[in-house]
Amino acid sequence: MVRFDPLLNLPSSDELPCSDDTPVDNELQNLVPNFLEVILGFIWLNRNDWFFAVDMGIYHTTGSNPRIPIVPDGFLCLGVERLKNDQLRDSYIVWEENNVVPIWVLEVVSKTYGGEYDQKLKDYAQIGVLYYTVYNPIYSRRDKHEPLEVYRLVKGVYELQSSFGKGELGGVVWMPEVGLGIGRGMGSYCGLQREWLYWYDQAGNRFLTPEEVAQQEREIAQQEREIAQQEREIAQQEREIAQQERARSQKLAAKLRELGIDPDAL
Repeated sequence: MVRFDPLLNLPSSDELPCSDDTPVDNELQNLVPNFLEVILGFIWLNRNDWFFAVDMGIYHTTGSNPRIPIVPDGFLCLGVERLKNDQLRDSYIVWEENNVVPIWVLEVVSKTYGGEYDQKLKDYAQIGVLYYTVYNPIYSRRDKHEPLEVYRLVKGVYELQSSFGKGELGGVVWMPEVGLGIGRGMGSYCGLQREWLYWYDQAGNRFLTPEEVAQQEREIAQQEREIAQQEREIAQQEREIAQQERARSQKLAAKLRELGIDPDAL
């Protein structure tokens, strides 16, 4: 008897749209995850076992219709190829990724109700996302929630790991399965000086952005140029002192000869 396999009837990536075409309602919903992706691409430059997406549809089989995606503001998958068959992905289709679901998902709170604290908690738990992060940078304390909350899936239910209030910059939640921490900090991106989300190491040190690393390198190069200039100036001073010493010695030798004394015999 041939057994029915529902997976055989699942659509392919070519048949599915890349998102649900729902526009974001504030600029930070794109800027914040894009910034995290830029930093991650820099610190994991030599790794090829991860995938990060912004505003991309995730197709899964845990809902009633696998053709309807869930679209986080940002998400991270580990254990998958950076490129799919050497190509960029249009969407993330779980059944075409060896059933690897995102390990971390980010939602930036919408200006209008977006279900970040209720329905999406249920949706991501159903999919099996291990870490769910909600960032509320503008609408602080809405629904009695803090600007940054990180949840971990425990026995199918999300448990709040930590939350950080408006004045608690630098608070970090370490995610050992991800190998990264997430937290808030002040910085600049796209010419905007404000609070952003950043990745952190296990010791709580913030990973630098490519721009910050480039700035550090420029400062180090400038310091090296200044040191080299100081060394040239010192060498020039030493040459001038040596020249003055030779001039004095020659003048003294000439004076001794005028007195009938051979300076070489002294």
